[in-house]
Amino acid sequence: MILENKLNIIHQVELARAEEKISKQKAKQLFDSSDINKVELGTFFGLSFIHTYLFEDIYHFAGKIREVNISKGDFRFAPVMYLKQSLQHIDNMPQSNFDEIIEKY
Repeated sequence: MILENKLNIIHQVELARAEEKISKQKAKQLFDSSDINKVELGTFFGLSFIHTYLFEDIYHFAGKIREVNISKGDFRFAPVMYLKQSLQHIDNMPQSNFDEIIEKY
């Protein structure tokens, strides 16, 4: 299944290439512009901001809580049924040392 995208790409490999190129350019821009300083670290709001920034040119759903189950290759993202609870749990996880940050992300 190919994710619906703003680029109207219908081939998985082509979409993956475009996503990688655009998101890397946007990541560089995020840091170069200092927009990264607007991010609320360690929260869903912060992750949503970053997701929107990186993928808004590709996907309509960028930065939004999704309402469908999705996967990429053999990896399945958190099921919608548990997504809101999972995000709340992640928001509350500690991040005071390296191990906690790794576990959180």
